[in-house]
Amino acid sequence: MIIDSQVHAYEANTPKRPWHSVPNWPPHVTGDEMVAAMDKVGVDGAIFISAFSLYRYDASYAVEVARKHADRMAIVKPVDADDAAVEEVVAEWKKTPGAVGIRMWMTGDVGRAPDDPGLDRIARAAVRHDLPVNIHCWDNLDAATKVIDRHPDVRFIIDHMGILQPRVPPAPAEPWAALPKVLELAKRKNAVIKISGACTLSKEPYPFDDIWDPLSRIFDAWGIDRCLWGTDWTRAAAVVSYEQGVEPFRTTSRLSEPERAMLMGGACAKAYRWQPKKG
Repeated sequence: MIIDSQVHAYEANTPKRPWHSVPNWPPHVTGDEMVAAMDKVGVDGAIFISAFSLYRYDASYAVEVARKHADRMAIVKPVDADDAAVEEVVAEWKKTPGAVGIRMWMTGDVGRAPDDPGLDRIARAAVRHDLPVNIHCWDNLDAATKVIDRHPDVRFIIDHMGILQPRVPPAPAEPWAALPKVLELAKRKNAVIKISGACTLSKEPYPFDDIWDPLSRIFDAWGIDRCLWGTDWTRAAAVVSYEQGVEPFRTTSRLSEPERAMLMGGACAKAYRWQPKKG
């Protein structure tokens, strides 16, 4: 069973549901279109992260999609560290059909301090309502590590390996510069890591063979059962197609079949306590 640990679906930018910003994404990838893309390449299910760039903390579109595609998608909502009532927000989210997690935003450009009381409110709410916390912390791993260490009872899921990824090609000059910090973070047993968007860090054309040496170091440090493959599509759409985000992992000789099964589905099902219902 193949489960993509991170996808974003969204409607076109209209007054009915206007975007907060207009990133370099396709003009629309609806839930139906996302499922069709998954069907085309044999992906059974996905964790649908409500698109913060477009909808901020409003996950209403994700809720609609999860209602229609409950057998294929589970949903994660970004939550606001500046909201004093975030515990109530998390409590309501827990009741939402298809909800399997929440998301905390700690990227380097945000500049949120690791001792921000809002992050602690989110962490306490996650424990109270038994939800994992996706932590988006690329370019800010030191601060994120302090938060993870302060909350050993929280199930953290590190988005995108914690490594800053490009929105357009080419890959950065030193795409894996943060790798030592990623490997150090593996010592935190209350965290797992998404191997999402990895193909965007390649300096080679498809099938991106240069990603495997650094990824192997992550697998060795974290253990394959704590690594969740994902495409980060459609955020990565300007760099790789959906198929290009899937096939290198399905066809590489660098993974054994048991490793592939764990990386491309088993670890995700365990982390989110969810799996799709195959037809």
